[in-house]
Amino acid sequence: MGKQILVVDDSAAVRQQVGMALGHAGFEVVEAADGNEGVSAVDGNPNIAMVISDVNMPNMNGLEMVSAIKQKPSHQALPIIMLTTEGQPALIKQAKAAGAVGWIVKPFDAGQLVATVQKLTA
Repeated sequence: MGKQILVVDDSAAVRQQVGMALGHAGFEVVEAADGNEGVSAVDGNPNIAMVISDVNMPNMNGLEMVSAIKQKPSHQALPIIMLTTEGQPALIKQAKAAGAVGWIVKPFDAGQLVATVQKLTA
């Protein structure tokens, strides 16, 4: 089985698209529908190699989730990239300050996404 990638997005369609792209590349995909589920998934699964998250979600947004995950010393090295329709430089700066290592704007290119995941989980 390939490395586990957590995909956090409130859109089931986006989770499915990302999951298919990563699944074809040999990754195992774990899904969460919001930041709360994302934090729980990371806390409960030490095998997650990377997180891909939307920014705008109910309950806990992507930036809050990144901050919550990165507060734990055991998750400091976990790569997190944001996959979102948002492209404002201020938001990107906030995400990087919180601990995200990348930013991909939707609609995304599946090949680019897979290449990014492969690079960050190598």
